[in-house]
Amino acid sequence: MLKVRGLTKKYGDTAVVRGLDLDVRRGECFGLLGPNGAGKTTTLRLLLGLIEPDSGSIELAGIAVPKHAREARMKVGVVPQMDNLDPDFSVRENLLAYGRYFGMDRSAIAARVPELLEFAGLASKADAPIEQLSGGMKRRLTLARALVHDPDILFLDEPTTGLDPQARHLIWQGLRRLLNEGKTIVLTTHFMDEAERLADRLVILDHGRVVAEGAPRALIESHIEPAVVEVFGEDMADWTRARAAGLCQRFETVGETLFCYTGSPDTVIAALKQVPALRYLHRPSNLEDVFLKLTGRDLRD
Repeated sequence: MLKVRGLTKKYGDTAVVRGLDLDVRRGECFGLLGPNGAGKTTTLRLLLGLIEPDSGSIELAGIAVPKHAREARMKVGVVPQMDNLDPDFSVRENLLAYGRYFGMDRSAIAARVPELLEFAGLASKADAPIEQLSGGMKRRLTLARALVHDPDILFLDEPTTGLDPQARHLIWQGLRRLLNEGKTIVLTTHFMDEAERLADRLVILDHGRVVAEGAPRALIESHIEPAVVEVFGEDMADWTRARAAGLCQRFETVGETLFCYTGSPDTVIAALKQVPALRYLHRPSNLEDVFLKLTGRDLRD
């Protein structure tokens, strides 16, 4: 569904995307992860033909982009990072108006609307103005709107940012349903648990380059130790100097927390129990640990 080779983009002397290669298969959820400034937004704009690359090739749904970007976008649904629903229209009217952008006739759009409202859980809100919707409702409507022309591939740019846990789970359920129906999804997100739940495969970008690629579980197993013990408390610094190097395969101190990465967490925990002033959290390693190891913990603005 998506084939990218040698994609590059510069702004002045700054290379934002550097020789990017991507392959997205039909029917999979593909994650595009990276810290702020890694090149994700520029990459999405390139893939959709909104800006032209300096070099490289893009095939979106079998169509060359940007040469035939308009034709390619007819096969694509986009859920932007920020909701851009029309506040002057009702829920139903937002769907009807959007379908017209894709050249659908009124009867075809009208036939799609009940199914889309049901998918979004908004059947009872069909005639409600946008201002009466909660944040979760608006996000679900934006997703439903992206499906009005029955696209082959969906681009979702941080689809659950700002939503409460209940709304996030409803969005996830809808996305799994789409995947089960054979849709292809390209997902950007800052929520590593979201990527771990939804993505079949993913890439981690940093400074415009791919620094890791694979299935979430495979990346965790290949890049990080099996377990993490987070240690905090008044005596953390003293304990780190005295014991961390001998007990942890790898460790990092971030503020007042020690992250101890290990394959033998029981040994670490037994040692910690001898120091009552210390508290700890034992958990399996996850995609966020991989992300921070590969891209660093420094704040990106």
